[in-house]
Parts: sequence; C-alpha cells; structure tokens
Amino acid sequence: MLWAALITFIIPTHTLAQFIEAPKREYRAVWLTTIKGLDWPLEEHMGDYAAQRAHLCRILDSLQTISINTILLQTRIRGDVIYPSEVEPFSPVFTGKHGVAPDYDPLAFAIEQCHKRGMQLHAWLVTIPIGDALHVQGHGKQSLPSQKRNQCTRFKGAWYMEPAHPGTTQHLSALVEEMVTKYDIDGIHFDYIRYPEGNSSYPDGSAFNKSKQRGQSKSDWRRSNITGIMRSLYAKVKSIKPWVCVSAATLGKYNDTSRYSSYGWNAYHTVNQAAQEWMSEGIVDALFPMLYYTGKHFYPFITDWHEHSYGRHVIAGMGTYQLHPDEKNWNLEEIVRQLNVVRSHPTGGAAQFRSKFVTDNTKGVYEYLRLFYPTPALVPAMTWLSDTLPSAPQALEVTIDKHITTLTWEETGADVMYNVYSSNTFPVDTDNAVNLQCTYISEPYYTEATQSIVHPRHYAITTIDRYGNESAPLQWENDRIHLISPK
Repeated sequence: MLWAALITFIIPTHTLAQFIEAPKREYRAVWLTTIKGLDWPLEEHMGDYAAQRAHLCRILDSLQTISINTILLQTRIRGDVIYPSEVEPFSPVFTGKHGVAPDYDPLAFAIEQCHKRGMQLHAWLVTIPIGDALHVQGHGKQSLPSQKRNQCTRFKGAWYMEPAHPGTTQHLSALVEEMVTKYDIDGIHFDYIRYPEGNSSYPDGSAFNKSKQRGQSKSDWRRSNITGIMRSLYAKVKSIKPWVCVSAATLGKYNDTSRYSSYGWNAYHTVNQAAQEWMSEGIVDALFPMLYYTGKHFYPFITDWHEHSYGRHVIAGMGTYQLHPDEKNWNLEEIVRQLNVVRSHPTGGAAQFRSKFVTDNTKGVYEYLRLFYPTPALVPAMTWLSDTLPSAPQALEVTIDKHITTLTWEETGADVMYNVYSSNTFPVDTDNAVNLQCTYISEPYYTEATQSIVHPRHYAITTIDRYGNESAPLQWENDRIHLISPK
C-alpha cells in the first residue's frame, strides 16, 4: 500500500481528478474554531448575538454547498466552554467577558443548524491545555487552577491538566457526560489529548516515581496516562449514547516508519500519544492525524495510519491554512494531490483546517472542493458498534405539480434519519453516489424543484441509524406520478 500511495503522488494532478471518483461514504469534515475570533464568532460581532447567529448560518450554507458533512466545532477552548455548564465557566469569545454567556446557547444553535443542513456536529474539546496565565487569571476563582490546583501543572508559562492525576479523568468525564447527555451531538472529538511538546523538563518526576510500574520508563508511563484517560472517556460516552462517535486529533506522524523518518516529530515519542494502540484496543472510533505537511512528510504517514487502523476510521487532517501567503504559501496543487491520495484509502476521508481558509476560497480551494465533492456523501458507518440494518421506510407518496415534487413516507422509529435518492432509471441504484440527493433528513418529508416530465425521475428512500447503518431502499417508480395543477 505504501508504494501505491507514492506512485499516485507522482501522477499529474489533472489525471488524479479523473481517476479518483467521489464515493458514497467518506468524511468531509471542517474544523470550525471558536477561539480568538478566527472562524466564529468574529471579533466585530462580540456581543451582537443576532449577527453571530447569522454569520454561523452563512458559514454552514457555504459549506453545505460543497457537500461538507461533518463540522468539528470547538466546544471546549481552554478550560472553558461555549454552552451553559455546571462543570466549567463560559468562554469570553461570545460576550467579551469571562464566565458570561450570551442570550442563546451557541452549541445548541450550532447543532440545530447543522442537522437542518444534513451535517453531523462533533463537539471538539481541547483536552489537556487550560490556557496561559492571563487567560486563567481572567476566569478568577472559576478557573481550574483556582478550584483544583493539585490537578493542574504550570509549564513554560501555560497551565495544563495533569495527566497523571486521577482527578483529571474525573473532571473530563464529568464534562463529557454533561455534553453527551444534554446535547444531540453526533461525536466527541478530543484535541490535545497528549503531553505538551518539548516536555523533557515537564515537572512530573515526583508523580512518576510514586506511580511507575517496575521497569517502566517515563515515556511509557506518560503514554499509559494518556491512554488511560482516553479509555475512560470512551467508556463514559458509550455508556450514555453508544452511537456518539469518539475521535481524537493526533500529531500527523505516528512514529518513524521502516523507510521514512519522522525527523523527531511524532505522536508516540514527542507528545506520548499511543494512538495506533487506541485503535487496536478499540477505545476510539476515528482518528484525525494532523498531516499539515508535504511530500515524504505526508504520503508515507497517511498510509501508515491506514495500515494500522484496525478497522477504525482514519480521516486525514489537511493543512488547508498552509495555502495562505502568511503561512507556507502552498500551491493548490499540493492539496489536490493529497485529497486524491486520501480518497484512495477506503472508509476514511479528509478534514480541512480550518473553516475560514475554505470559505474564503484561499488559492481556489473552495472551488476545487466543489468539484471534488460533486454530490452529498454519508459518513462511514461504525459497524463495530452495531451492524444491524434499520427497517426500510413504508408508504412512500410522491406528489408532483409544475413546480415542486414532494415526498412523504411513514416514520420507521426513534433515533433514525432518512436519505433520498433519485435517477432517470428504475430501480434507483442506491449504491451509486451520483443518485444521492439529500442526507440525514430528520422528518419523513422532502421537496425539490420538479424535474422535466420528458426525463422523469424515480425515487428511493432509505432509513439510516445513528451508527450509520442504512436500510434497504423503498423504491418509487415514475409511472405512479400524480400530477396536480398549480393553484
């Protein structure tokens, strides 16, 4: 598989675009930051809550147009959150004041708007970092270092939750339980679930000496601490809503491969993330390695992740921001090559970092993604959690007038959604991505502009559950059309 990826890399870009067709299932994700006015909300909208809501809707409309299906929304920023919480204070990014919430719930609003557009929302948590001294000081007595000083460590001017302290797992578990119970999120996404980089002087020697196992190195001990947190958080999520996807962002390179060096920057040694072991143990559903590199720093390592995925999903984190002249000033061709190589790996996909560079069409990336994602796509199913197919819809009715086609059908149960397919041939091939018209509909109702009667459309409806399992299709043949004259 390694050589296949490298061979693909040297094929000209325009040829790649012709050969790698869009599949029916793949992650098409975007990281949407809420920190420092980068993506949402903008600094000029501070305190203007109507403008904040309108701006998010514009972002999501723009992303829906290019068939993005997953929003990774920064929900925990640095020891604070963007929803009313009994565990942590409200972030100042919406109001400009620490601990003060706006007149709406940003997380609830974002979930509602994503689901209206057939998108999943995964709550993105910055896990171990708490923030610099100024940020922590802003939260005063509400800050974690003030409330739980023995669970926090100061290192290089910033505060961190101490991975070795059992209180860290307890605190994060309480936060996760609150989010998963209170909100209809589709996923929990852990970022910075790791030790800080440059950690040779990180002050945990006393804790290591007290709790290490016989013969255990400090690096192994640190990795076991992070893995223990991941294990507990996975179990907590699954005990509440087992269909919620648990994922993590990791450094882009796991470790040196047999033929390619990571040049001293990798998840396993640099920040103590044993992430491939998480997939092997089954304590993560998806990984998002942050592969913000080019050439031999990208292609061998995305292949390595897939070859050691143990059936879990691997979604390549794309350095879209590197296109900007203020960053690395990449050519668009670099992203084009990477996207096509990523697509050659099944049941994966790509995540763009970050939203604004996509919606701003930096170097033409938005327009390219519009071509690369020509039709909607379903998120890959988590069949290791459940592979039971839901019941197919029943009693499909199609009403067509000169302007609008309306489909209605009977609901098939709780915690399910529906997909709509159509084509000019019958039966509709629901395995063909081109025929997928609309995804993750919550209500048994769909409308679209009426197609030409000269080339009539046939329709199929499927049920999809929260694990991503899809039912057999309920087909509707065009000769049953009931024409209604417009009023």
